[in-house]
Amino acid sequence: MSKLNKDVLFLIFEELQNDSKFLFSCLMVNRLWCETVIPILWRKPWCYAIDYRNKNSLYSIITSYLPNDIKELLTKKGIRISSQSLAFDYLSFCKSINIKIIDEIISVGSLSEYNLFLLQEEIYMFLIRKCSEIKYLDICGTYEIVYHPEAKDRLESLCELTFDTSIDHKYFYRISHICQQIQRINIINNNFKVNHGTTKLIVFQKNLKYFKWKDDFIIDDDDYYPPPSYVELLEDPYTEIFRALEKHANTLDHLEISLQFDDYPNYNEYDYTFLQYTLLELHNLKFLKIDSPIFLNSNDDFNEKLEKATYRNLEIFEINLVNIYQVSGIIKNSFSLRELRIHDYYFESEWFIEDSLCFIRTICENCILVEYLTIPVFPLLEDHFIEFEKLLKNCQKLQSLQFLEIYYIEVNELEYEERLLNVLVKEASTNLREIEFSYDIKFSSETLETFFEKWKGRPAVSIRLNNSFDYHNDSYKNLISKYKMEGVIKDINI
Repeated sequence: MSKLNKDVLFLIFEELQNDSKFLFSCLMVNRLWCETVIPILWRKPWCYAIDYRNKNSLYSIITSYLPNDIKELLTKKGIRISSQSLAFDYLSFCKSINIKIIDEIISVGSLSEYNLFLLQEEIYMFLIRKCSEIKYLDICGTYEIVYHPEAKDRLESLCELTFDTSIDHKYFYRISHICQQIQRINIINNNFKVNHGTTKLIVFQKNLKYFKWKDDFIIDDDDYYPPPSYVELLEDPYTEIFRALEKHANTLDHLEISLQFDDYPNYNEYDYTFLQYTLLELHNLKFLKIDSPIFLNSNDDFNEKLEKATYRNLEIFEINLVNIYQVSGIIKNSFSLRELRIHDYYFESEWFIEDSLCFIRTICENCILVEYLTIPVFPLLEDHFIEFEKLLKNCQKLQSLQFLEIYYIEVNELEYEERLLNVLVKEASTNLREIEFSYDIKFSSETLETFFEKWKGRPAVSIRLNNSFDYHNDSYKNLISKYKMEGVIKDINI
């Protein structure tokens, strides 16, 4: 590897650009490797999992770039400025500005508020001039940077923008005028009412592919007694902004939504219609992650339209709480689905048998590429087990299978558990390496031993058993120890 030429090394490092541990290790191999990896590391130097506040070397590098007259002026103000010479022109490679991280680096000298302001002004002005092309911008914190004279030329090619909604809407009008080719938008919402500038920014984009929204409200208990619910404070910060997303239905393929909501029993009081109907329009999604009970108060009109919707490109779907039949509607034509991660299934008792059977059948017929699957514990009924066997036969790429507790009908536990394990041994592909059983499913030591014996000859399996009280006696411990030593079990979590 040390004899590879620089161009080949660069291509390799490019492929591994998100592996910071590997890239940092390359700095110590030799000068060629170091020279090749430095431009990649410094493209987005603020994104690594390190404590920037304690990295005095980064402070020295940044301040060493300041012009001599500025250094002299700041030094007279009592601000420590580096005069070291640099081995590389690091900032010439930089295509990213992260206000929060840079402010942490700048504050290492424990400066007064006024001196910190002076240093920020000079450094951000220099960064705008030095970074010939800014692709990634995080303006959570100081956002006046967009008003520097050179900002227009530097930000026109911006690809990714991160911000919070507390920013005055007029700054978004400025960004919307400059940046119209943003592909990734990350929004931290700390505003109980709509920010019209955010809407304008979304509307102006011409190739939006990635959208992430995370609520981060903070209610000061000193201002309210008793503390109000989120529903009482919200002035609809969502509808206008999410409806603007519909304009990008042809390009948007990644959607992450995390909405704050009140704990039970008030978690379902807010009207999520704005997001429900937006989802119906976003037909090209590949990645959909929702942390909110948005489907629980859905109306019949939405449910009917969901049955007709298609998400043919969907590869990853994750949600914290959703009705079984709604999941079936979303994935019924998702032939590319690789991951289905459901944290909690909601169900109506009178429809559970029919809905759970339809769900298993939908997976079997449409999702043969699935690798990670969460399914509810289904009833001990012949039709359900037949469809589950078909699912395992068809989904040969399945690597991880999780059963969620939802089963509500009393059954013969021994018969259920034995049949379930027999089906897994008989039909699951050798790619299946992880199985998680819910609290509803409890195995005797004899049933587990039979399963492990039959599993021999396959790759070792990782198992999670969620009824910890039952599995800590000596018979289970000895059984698990035996089959771990024999290589049948990779690890087991109880």
